[in-house]
Amino acid sequence: MNHSPLPRTLPDTDRTRHRRLRDQGSQDRAELEAILDAGFTCHLGVVVDGHPMVVPTVYGSDGRSLYFHGSVASRSLVASPEATVCVTVTHIDGLVLARSVFEHGVNYRSAMIYGVPRPVTDPEEKLEGLRRLTEQAAPGQWDYARRPNRKELAATVLLALSLEEASVKVRTGGPDDGDGPDAALGSWAGVLPLISTWGEPETDPLLPTGIEPPGHIGARNGTRLG
Repeated sequence: MNHSPLPRTLPDTDRTRHRRLRDQGSQDRAELEAILDAGFTCHLGVVVDGHPMVVPTVYGSDGRSLYFHGSVASRSLVASPEATVCVTVTHIDGLVLARSVFEHGVNYRSAMIYGVPRPVTDPEEKLEGLRRLTEQAAPGQWDYARRPNRKELAATVLLALSLEEASVKVRTGGPDDGDGPDAALGSWAGVLPLISTWGEPETDPLLPTGIEPPGHIGARNGTRLG
């Protein structure tokens, strides 16, 4: 594996070039990393048996590669080992409600990653990739729960996608029509924020009495996601 750092500026390719809303685009890799760090689910776009399919799955990142479960993509890789996939990660931060419906929008952070995924077959890398998936969603859980055994590892399809080619867009702020003709309408305009928080842990009813959520889980109650 290549462990050299990726360029701090995202490449400008035919697939990643910002053609619309260019002011919302960014080529700063730090923004890509922040978007990935803020979540743990992505959508994988892949062609399977000649038909497009978009599948939600969990991911983890080491800054160079995105690791994700990929049983659907693995079918495509068998048929077309050089097939390109597209993985997207999106966070919705709020609705932008303007004076006219035409000017409505969404505050968001999004990333699109392109490339040819590779199956992770090395046992050590597969364990590390699964650790990153687990810790991305629930920090502290890898050391708390039982880790995969050899049989479970063999039954798990893990793919790695290079973070080299990616596109980032971010929209922040309020409506854009405050200084236009619609400002005279007297209608309310602004942003309706969307904030996701973790709730109180719900104990498995089959657990014996007295087993409480571990600290790394209980402490997330009420904390913000993303």
